[in-house]
Amino acid sequence: MQIPTQNFLEFDQIRNGVIILKNKGLRMILMVSSLNFALKSEEEQNAIIYQFQNFLNSLDFSCQILVQSRQLNITGYLDNLKKIEEGETNELLQIQIGEYRKFINQIMTGGSVMQKTFYVIVPFSVTEIRTTQGKKKLPGISNITEEAFQRAKTQLLQRVEFASLGLRACGLKSVPLNNLELIELFWALYHQSEAEQGYYPEFPPELSR
Repeated sequence: MQIPTQNFLEFDQIRNGVIILKNKGLRMILMVSSLNFALKSEEEQNAIIYQFQNFLNSLDFSCQILVQSRQLNITGYLDNLKKIEEGETNELLQIQIGEYRKFINQIMTGGSVMQKTFYVIVPFSVTEIRTTQGKKKLPGISNITEEAFQRAKTQLLQRVEFASLGLRACGLKSVPLNNLELIELFWALYHQSEAEQGYYPEFPPELSR
């Protein structure tokens, strides 16, 4: 007997950029920019540390920081180089482009070029608010009403905005992931080798809403 993969996932669905967990928890994920701390002066480093401490101390809710390391995906770049190489009429330039493409491909094959992506996961629970009974249920989820979801989402968005402002004070930019970006993130976690090669499945247009 085969058991669907969905049975092992902790969330029921993704709606309006919000992850709805099976335990009535909600999550939004912020993708956060990076900065080269080592290139900063000592004064700048101390200022960044101080601002980050203030950010953490100002939080009245828990959040998670996720760092994802993955081999840098430049499949599209290599494909474009190949097209340029094939269309080049100058034989010397064609050879040089070909050698450069092979050199980059060898570096990527060795797995020595890695890409780090940073995320901050902001939580909220439907159980933190009071709602009236007998309201319309969310499609596919029997234990959360539409009213509860909308009210909880409003509170969650406020937390996301607060976290974004705190990160901005540290010199970091952040943006919340939408439906499609969340799906791609989860898909890549379970299909790491395919994601590193630049492969992603095609998603129906309605999933991007």
